[in-house]
Amino acid sequence: MTYIIGKGCVDVMDSSCVDVCPVDCIYSKPGDNQLFINPEECIDCAACEPVCPEKAIFPEESVPEDQEVFIKLNYEYDYDNSEPGYNI
Repeated sequence: MTYIIGKGCVDVMDSSCVDVCPVDCIYSKPGDNQLFINPEECIDCAACEPVCPEKAIFPEESVPEDQEVFIKLNYEYDYDNSEPGYNI
């Protein structure tokens, strides 16, 4: 399991989740309009979920139906060409 960042983050990008992630698995690059959690690096600790003021972070199996497109976005994000953290 991993955590997914959904639509509440779009155009907001509060970095509270970045600050608490113990493994630096939350990524962004200039031009992004949201943050992304790398499913290969996420250790499922849930530290990010309660600190998100937008309530935009969900366990993968609990992503609301109207936001399931964000599962694919988080899995297919270009992590190789971005950096962990808030990099906008």
